[in-house]
Amino acid sequence: MHILVVGLSHKTAPVAMRERVAFQPATIGDSLQAMRDLPSIAEAIIVSTCNRVELIACSRTADEAERELVHFMADHHEIPLEELEPHLFQYQGADAIRHLFRVSSSLDSMVLGEPQILGQIKSAYNTSVEHKSVGLILNRFLHKAFSVAKRVRTETEIASNAVSVSFAAVELARKIFDDLTNKTVLLIGAGEMCELAARHFVNNGVTKVLVTNRTFARAEKLAQEFEGSPIPFDTFHEELHRADIVLSSTGADEPVLTREHIAGAIKQRKYKPMFLIDIAVPRDIAPEANDLDGVYLYDVDDLQGVVAANLKEREKEVTKAEAIIEEEIGQFANWLAALDVVPTIKALRERFDEVRQSELDKALSSLSHLGDKERNAVKAMTLAMMNKMLHQPMTVLKKAQNGDNGSEFVDAIRTLFDLPSPDTGEDTTS
Repeated sequence: MHILVVGLSHKTAPVAMRERVAFQPATIGDSLQAMRDLPSIAEAIIVSTCNRVELIACSRTADEAERELVHFMADHHEIPLEELEPHLFQYQGADAIRHLFRVSSSLDSMVLGEPQILGQIKSAYNTSVEHKSVGLILNRFLHKAFSVAKRVRTETEIASNAVSVSFAAVELARKIFDDLTNKTVLLIGAGEMCELAARHFVNNGVTKVLVTNRTFARAEKLAQEFEGSPIPFDTFHEELHRADIVLSSTGADEPVLTREHIAGAIKQRKYKPMFLIDIAVPRDIAPEANDLDGVYLYDVDDLQGVVAANLKEREKEVTKAEAIIEEEIGQFANWLAALDVVPTIKALRERFDEVRQSELDKALSSLSHLGDKERNAVKAMTLAMMNKMLHQPMTVLKKAQNGDNGSEFVDAIRTLFDLPSPDTGEDTTS
């Protein structure tokens, strides 16, 4: 049995094409059924996210299945094949296994080490289970991909170090305060960046959130989300000393926090540290405030520098992650090969023995003068001949299950001797 992956991603297709081939959640069950109904497809999973659309399948006829999957994606989305095909990647066997292991481990993501893709693949798998489009092989394959991803995240630093501006701010705050528990953050501005950063801070222990905004209603709304307190924009300077962490993003033409504002606040705090994060362009906080004792000011360039440095640290872990994946590919490929090899050996022996027994019966019926001793000798001779003829193909099959070409030998033996397809076990989707 062969595993295949056909799809496209942010690396091979622009967003306009990715939008056209996206599968809609409301109709994903029908799409899975249509894919599963393709003549050569035994099991099917569809992964559809903003950055990738992939069809994962297993089949006994890999090349035919690959062609069917390409045409299925084009026909299903009514896209001319010649327009779609240049954007597609197609993997079989070990290459398909490697691809999904790398994707699940976030080595193929737009942001190296991001955790979202693993959750998206798990969701796609659960949907396929729900619609009964997976069986023994893809069940085992996907669970193996999940365990590989977990091993990569546990044994490497691929997911360490913040690689978003908002989370880099949290990482820096931790270095300044050690522990963010019971710290207070003041948001100056109620936009998306402030909200995202505030969420990261709250998830990491910050317990008090103050929000100010030129439009007070927006400050009230965002404060309510974090069970915090809104502050009128005209008077927020008077509350500045309450904040351990200040995050500002207003879009103002000139600084909303001057050196004098911050000097007054740090004095009221008796010079307890203040961490100021200015993610606005133009800047919201006067840069000379960084000269004050106890004040740690970072602007968006500083944070992006941290992100760039952290990405380099993540990239150093890629080699370790790839080594883990290669090791796991071998283990899974051996299991997949053995799944076919053992029943193939059994079927081959049964076919040979069927022919041996048939011919033996014919011969013995015309040799009625032979006694039991002679008859047993003839039987033993035919059995020995069969075993000798089977020895080499069985030896090759057993060795092949530990190599990359195991499926090729299995398919060749089954074609040459017209053996039935192996039973891969009961469906395990329930």
